[in-house]
Amino acid sequence: MLSDIEIAQAAKMEPIEKIAQQLGIAADYIEHYGKYKAKVSLELYKQLADKPDGKLILVTAITPTPAGEGKSTTTVGLAQGMAKLNKKVIVALREPSLGPCMGIKGGAAGGGYSQVVPMEDINLHFTGDMHAVSAAHNLLCAMLDNHLQQGNSLGIDPRRITWRRVVDMNDRALRNIIVGLGGKAHGVPREDGFDISVASEVMAILCLAADLQDLKQRLAKIVVGYTYQGEPVTVKMLNAQGAMAALLKDAVKPNLVQTVENVPALIHGGPFANIAHGCNSVMATKLAMKLADYTVTEAGFGADLGAEKFFDIKCRYAGLKPNAAVVVATVRALKMHGGVAKTELNQPNTQAVLNGAANLEKHIENVRQFGVPVIVAINVFHQDTREELDAIMSVCRRIGVPAAFSDVFAKGGEGGRDLAATVLEVLSANESNFQPLYDVNLPLVEKVRVIAQKVYGAENALFTKEALKSVQELEKMGYGNLPVCMAKTQYSFSDDPALLGRPKDFEITVRGAKVSAGAGFVVMLTGDIMTMPGLPKVPAAEKIDVDANGRISGLF
Repeated sequence: MLSDIEIAQAAKMEPIEKIAQQLGIAADYIEHYGKYKAKVSLELYKQLADKPDGKLILVTAITPTPAGEGKSTTTVGLAQGMAKLNKKVIVALREPSLGPCMGIKGGAAGGGYSQVVPMEDINLHFTGDMHAVSAAHNLLCAMLDNHLQQGNSLGIDPRRITWRRVVDMNDRALRNIIVGLGGKAHGVPREDGFDISVASEVMAILCLAADLQDLKQRLAKIVVGYTYQGEPVTVKMLNAQGAMAALLKDAVKPNLVQTVENVPALIHGGPFANIAHGCNSVMATKLAMKLADYTVTEAGFGADLGAEKFFDIKCRYAGLKPNAAVVVATVRALKMHGGVAKTELNQPNTQAVLNGAANLEKHIENVRQFGVPVIVAINVFHQDTREELDAIMSVCRRIGVPAAFSDVFAKGGEGGRDLAATVLEVLSANESNFQPLYDVNLPLVEKVRVIAQKVYGAENALFTKEALKSVQELEKMGYGNLPVCMAKTQYSFSDDPALLGRPKDFEITVRGAKVSAGAGFVVMLTGDIMTMPGLPKVPAAEKIDVDANGRISGLF
């Protein structure tokens, strides 16, 4: 059996200008990054402004196992299945972070015969967007510390600086550090730390901005800390937004690539879904909807995280109206939610699948709360038994949700035909009545409670004394009418990763709140969410190599 990278390297890619031609993109609107990658000019969207939008399909999932349930693979495979049915379709995905690629989870390019290519480039440095985000973020750090060194005319309290540095790698040793050591000439000593680059507010801004000018205006609103009087300090006060935007002037342009079956794909931006909003850029999604009749996109982790934020944050700001949502379910994840140990998930256990189906049912209920038609994609793995797969299908029939088996990992577009046909049937028979879950003008505490009770199934949302104080301060500063972005474990509906299935009689505890004023949301911190992951005992990086000809191996 070929590895993902061997399949990707064997794929017959078309020159990127030919992929652009498929979409009707003239050569003047693409900027080549080699033979198989290109940036697409934002001017193209302006030229297509009067063209009707195509339909938007979101791919989300049930609560995942640590290895993930194949959302990206299903997204790509569904698009390839639609192409097999002669539909004009495009994929819109996030960019992978180097941290997971070198760690444990893997990349975000799909898998098997449903991948985007060139896979090695996409999973590594791609077109440099991630590095541009890191550079812009860390430029602000340097300017902030320089302001302290040069007299601190703004009266910034070094103890209340909230803008940490970033690097696009899992590096737990950098979570908490001291900067400015070595004497007066070397800066003002203070506590600091690093987050992973995809947790940066700059990344969130890149993915929510309408264009370069909007991005610059959003950058100016970033709150980096507070004065001794407790007033917020913004990027505009440091006059850093222009230089930051200059570093991002090319990163704002969506990246055009293709799948292994030459279906066009726009890949742009990559915020995590457990600590940010987990969606690709608004610019890429809206452009995709102008270029094709069907856009298939994804949101990170389970529907309680990525899909909720896609609906309540991204769609709210971008004015998007998704036409359907696909919830990916797997035998192995349902067995885990049915009480099977992670080490035993490859052993047949139909009863455990049925026991864990409550998790799937809750995710379906959640998506339906937003007024969006739902389809279940049963993502097939080679070890799944027919009895286990049929058990999932029987659950879907019982609750009245359309479902299809998806064998896109092993069979590519052919394995996605049934899923594609089911999605198209749902689209033709159902109108989306999409609306966000809550009124954005509700108090911050109430917005959290709505999500906790309606999406997670919690009895209530509790706030620690420190968190409630932060929320009250943010509302006094004028940030109370922003959407909320929940930072929560991806492994449970609750804030406890050990509570699997569909937990009941639990409460969510918010332990902190911070504003991402440029992105336009307030982050609510629950549980022990880390903004800087660590590497596992045996990181994936140990298996990665490159030969004398530059050919990479071991990258999944």
